[in-house]
Amino acid sequence: MKRIAIITGASSGLGVCFARQMAKESTQFKEFSCDEIWLLARREEKLLQTKATIEKEALESVACPKISAYSIDISGKEGVGRVKELFTKEEQEHGPFTICTLVNNAGFGTYGEFAHTDTEREMDMIELNCTALTGITGYALPYMEKGARIINTASLASFLPLGNFAVYAASKAYVLSFSVALKAELKDRGISVTALCPGPVSTEFANVASKGARKEVKHGLSPEKTVAHCLKVSRKGKLYSMMAFKWRFKAAASRFVGRYAGAWFTYRFCKRPSN
Repeated sequence: MKRIAIITGASSGLGVCFARQMAKESTQFKEFSCDEIWLLARREEKLLQTKATIEKEALESVACPKISAYSIDISGKEGVGRVKELFTKEEQEHGPFTICTLVNNAGFGTYGEFAHTDTEREMDMIELNCTALTGITGYALPYMEKGARIINTASLASFLPLGNFAVYAASKAYVLSFSVALKAELKDRGISVTALCPGPVSTEFANVASKGARKEVKHGLSPEKTVAHCLKVSRKGKLYSMMAFKWRFKAAASRFVGRYAGAWFTYRFCKRPSN
């Protein structure tokens, strides 16, 4: 039976790193091998660049799984429906398959005080960060067997309410809570769940969140190392992935900070620029 790995948000940042590293992982670890990797994202040009990069790297080393790029908007119920249609089409045209790895990585954030941000954009964020992740997971689970894994990109922001980052932090708190509960529910089925909870990583996140007011993530760490660590701990079946010690320290320290105190402090002293 064909084994398929799926990565959402695969056109940039952590998604590209997941795609490249999972292609190599498939050839290095038999139990995590796959026959095909699906790359899902909206931006077709960047998605095809990712596909071409992986295929070029495969030619320079060893054969990698087939790479399939799907330029679709997965946001909200309609977007989830498009992914469900891909599953149905695959089954009808090529027969039964199994999803060996699902990486729910697609998402974005918004900087600024909630009252001054674009409400439509905030709702779009929830549709992608929460609704799409939930729906795709739900439709993927029937295709998953013992030994499969789910990786959900949460955030260090998921551990406390954050001023000037209110909806993003809340959406990632949902992802983290959902991931923890899902791991408990799927334990007896032998399906692992890992929540990736990074702090600042050097991607285009800040440029998107600030609408160009902040071009780069401040004090961002390596996305390649962040993903490598995540894949390593996911192979071990661990729940949390936080590569840097300072991320783990802040996550642990959040238990001793009042939720309101965290929100008030970050609102007053952690301003985030936005156009």
